[in-house]
Order: sequence, then C-alpha cells, then structure tokens
Amino acid sequence: MTTPPAAPAPEPISPVQARALAEGVLPPVEEVRPGIWTLAVPFRFGVPDATLVYVIEGTDGVLTLVDPGWSEDGSLDALSEGLRQIGRSVSDVGLVAVTHLHADHLGAAAAVRRASGARIAMHGLEVRALEDERADAARHEADIATWGVPHEFRSGLSDAWGIGRRIGLGATEPPYADVFLDDGDLLPVAGRSLRAIWTPGHTAGHLCFLDEPDGLLFTGDHVLPRINSGIGLGGRTASNPLGDYLASLARLDGYAALEVCPGHEYRFADVVSRARILVRHREERSRHVAEALDALDAPTLFAVASRVPFSGGIESMRGFLLASALTQTAFHADLLGRAGEIRPA
Repeated sequence: MTTPPAAPAPEPISPVQARALAEGVLPPVEEVRPGIWTLAVPFRFGVPDATLVYVIEGTDGVLTLVDPGWSEDGSLDALSEGLRQIGRSVSDVGLVAVTHLHADHLGAAAAVRRASGARIAMHGLEVRALEDERADAARHEADIATWGVPHEFRSGLSDAWGIGRRIGLGATEPPYADVFLDDGDLLPVAGRSLRAIWTPGHTAGHLCFLDEPDGLLFTGDHVLPRINSGIGLGGRTASNPLGDYLASLARLDGYAALEVCPGHEYRFADVVSRARILVRHREERSRHVAEALDALDAPTLFAVASRVPFSGGIESMRGFLLASALTQTAFHADLLGRAGEIRPA
C-alpha cells in the first residue's frame, strides 16, 4: 500500500472506527446490521495496524467470517474476544470467506478451521499463487537484477521481494481453500445473499462480497477510504495488474448507494466516488511515468521510478516498499505501451 492521496477521504459511516484510527487504538465491536458485526484484529506488519473482520450470522445460527485477520502462531485471542462480546465463539464459525491471500486477511483462516471445522472459501487464483509462491519468488529475484537499483538501495530487496518473500508469511497451510469461489458465486450462508465479485488488481484473485439486501459491499483491500492499495501484490500474472485493477474499479459503478465495509480503517459511503479518486491517482502516476520516459534515453526501471513523485521519494524506500514502487512503475509503462523503452540493467 502507498500513502493516502491528497484528495479528501470519504466521510466515515462509523465515527467510532475513524476516531480509533486517528487515536491509534483498536475500534470496538460494532453491529453493522442485525446479525452482522465488525471487530478488529491487530496485525503486526499492517498499515494501518489492524484488519476489520466481519461476522455474519446465518438464519441457522452458523457464523461466517469475512477475512479473519492475522494469527500469531495460531493464536485466536483477539478474534475470540470479539466474538465473546457478541455472545459467540470460534466454534460457531462454519465458513471463512477470504477476499485475498495476504496474511492480514487470510492468516487466521487455518487456525479457525482447526478450531471449528469451518470451511475456507476464496478464489482459485489466490490458491494458485500460494502454491506457486516459491517459484514466483525465484522469478522475482531474477527481476531485481534487471531493475538497475544502486547498491545503497538494495538492502532488504531479496528478503522482501525475491527468494525470501513469503506472501502468506507462513501463516497459511494447505489445503488453502475448501470452497473455490468465482465471479458471481453465492456464498453458502443460510438466509443471506452474499455474492462474490471478482476484482483483480491488488492480487489476481481478489474478491469483494456483495450483500444487496443489507446494502453492504465488503471490499477487502480493493477500495479503502484513505489508502491507495498496491497493485500486483499476489502471484505473477499473465495480464497487467494495473489494467486489471482499473477495470475492477469500473465494475463497482452500480453500487454507489451501498455502505462500504473495507478491510482496514473505517466504513464509509459511495464506493463509486472513492473509486474515481483512485483512478485519477493512477492516471496521474501514468503521466509522471510518461514524462520520465520522454526525458530519459533508454533508462533503467529505477531511473524512471526516481522521477515519479512517490510519497517521500524513491530515495526514502527500501525493501518491500521499493520493490512495490518499481513494479508499479513497470505496470504503468506497460499500460502506456512503452515498456520496451526501459532497458534491463
């Protein structure tokens, strides 16, 4: 993820979540709709430092969790405490619906399954990315050598993006999913209408979940109120993740009236207006990449990225943040049809 854009953030539907975010504390458990709650699970590497978990009760009393959050060494203490506050427990969970494979969203799923027998549901492309994690990491390592990164910036690149990278942070275990979701699939939740919307870009198999009867859209990391989600942060893909992301934002055009339930920060209204801000940010980034390519003769990827006004500047970045900035620069160049102008180092 990158630093929030200059455009104003949407007004929170949950003032208590926004206040907790501003104060740097975990928000309390809230009831979003009858039988639907949100609670926060801390994440040791997160920006911000917690995942918003959504608890949905079916008419049969069985609970579904949308993104159970991080689990440190299999512990479910934070999740269990939140469930206790609504009079329930982990043993009541029958389904874990995962928006995407990152550890702050998927990480606790295996521990919940061990504790309750719950099934894990996610897109098959996320499962494939986890299965291909080591092979992809080796290919990332080869990419790093072509970027033209000066020696003083290389610290942590291999560990964060190359052969040391673990997108699941070791918090996942096969079988990664028991239910494979595709675009338009209904989740098996009694008495509820929860439909999967495939929104690739952040990761290849990212899903949003649509609950039209309750007027809710669960967006994971696809659309957040203040943060620009990073692009292409799952497995390697045949298509350009930036192009996928822009198309996925356009898919939300019909849902402006819904309450947005994101994976971080706070609930807000009007996903369409927020999506348009995100599109404009990407268009501005493409303009900067084009200007860099116009000014430079056969530049390396690092040279191009050095002219893009990332928050804090490229010189402030190391490790994962630097790798993400460089790969996103490459996605922009490719979408402009100018990838061939960048020379491998």
